[in-house]
Amino acid sequence: MQRDYSHLVHIQSHDELALYELIPDVVWIFDLDKHGWWWGNSAALSFWGLDTLEQLINKDLSGDTQGARDRTLQTFELAAKNGLTVDPWTTYPNGKPKTLYMRHRAVLVGPERHRAIIAYINEEVSLGETPENLLLVEAMRYTTVLVTSFTLDGDIVIENPAATEAYKHIDRQPLPEGRCCFAARFLDPLEGERRLAEALAQKGGRWTHLMNTGLGVRRHTLDIRMTRHPLSGEFLILVAEYDVTDLHTALDEAQRAQSELQHLAHHDALTGIPSLHYLSASARNLLAHAQRNGRKAALLFIDLDRFKEVNDLWGHGAGDQVLVEISKRLSRSVRRSDIVARIGGDEFVILLNDIDDEQDVEIICQKVITAVRQPVPITLEDNPDLQASVSTSIGVALYPDHGRELESLIKAADHSMYGVKKRGKNGYAFADTLGAGSR
Repeated sequence: MQRDYSHLVHIQSHDELALYELIPDVVWIFDLDKHGWWWGNSAALSFWGLDTLEQLINKDLSGDTQGARDRTLQTFELAAKNGLTVDPWTTYPNGKPKTLYMRHRAVLVGPERHRAIIAYINEEVSLGETPENLLLVEAMRYTTVLVTSFTLDGDIVIENPAATEAYKHIDRQPLPEGRCCFAARFLDPLEGERRLAEALAQKGGRWTHLMNTGLGVRRHTLDIRMTRHPLSGEFLILVAEYDVTDLHTALDEAQRAQSELQHLAHHDALTGIPSLHYLSASARNLLAHAQRNGRKAALLFIDLDRFKEVNDLWGHGAGDQVLVEISKRLSRSVRRSDIVARIGGDEFVILLNDIDDEQDVEIICQKVITAVRQPVPITLEDNPDLQASVSTSIGVALYPDHGRELESLIKAADHSMYGVKKRGKNGYAFADTLGAGSR
């Protein structure tokens, strides 16, 4: 996005800067677009140990890190927005670090209107005798962690380049009346206002929120601590933001994969209905419920008639379409509390709970037989308008009459189903009463 810098002062040549030679403090102008000095007064040349302005302009800065370039750009943008920045900078005259309080103004320079900052050095900062303090300052500037200090009202005091880059699209816009910079960074600003109030009440803490960053909506963990301004002693809140979007995405994907694996372990891959494994796990609870409440349950062992003819005539792709459609019809024929499972090939099991008598089961058997007998549309590449006709043979076992465990009920129902096959198929029979209930 092209930014508007038309409000900045435009210094067209060095001739306009003669009065700065009368200032005893160090003053220089740094050109961001060429990343080098554009001008410096005599005090600046002395600061850098140079003799001429040309030496300053031609000073080799090719070794500067990207972090240093980002820091300079951040300073320019803040100065362009606020008019002036005041903060400590570490420079390296004669190769040795020196930390100074510097004031910066944003300007445009030369006929090309390059972006530039005028730097005014007005005092040196003492950070102690050990270099660790300098390292901490540099680490805060160049880390990818977003670090911002806010007033207790949620207005920005100072931030590192990473935070500036992440929220520059927000911080440059006028805020709605009554809304603070802290809250404006949240995807839900009202949530941000509540978080600020809670952080102040608890004197800090750690929370994870969705933030409206320059990279889009990201999930950040906010580590909020109370601190004090090193010069004024004013209480502030220091916020370090860690982007945990990728971590949460990975955890969500792992959870989805685990759920999918669990689903695959308990459901038939072709039809999507429960598998024998799911049936085995669920039957224990269903039969235990029947025992506690003195109720009956029924197991229907279902085998499709003439299914092999479909595979032989049109192939296994057609057979798969039949199995998928039949599984849907079986599921629609029973209650939501009942279980329909595919246990292999063209064999299905239906487990009915809370049965009063055999008449309840006979009604379900008739519904299943009628549903299965309807023609099944088959779509093949070379013939999209086929119809397959199958029927079903059903063996029925009652709990607890024909067994008290799933295995014994399946065995009894399977035996009855084979009896139906022998008697002409397309019917049902109860265990131990073959013929009485067959059709």
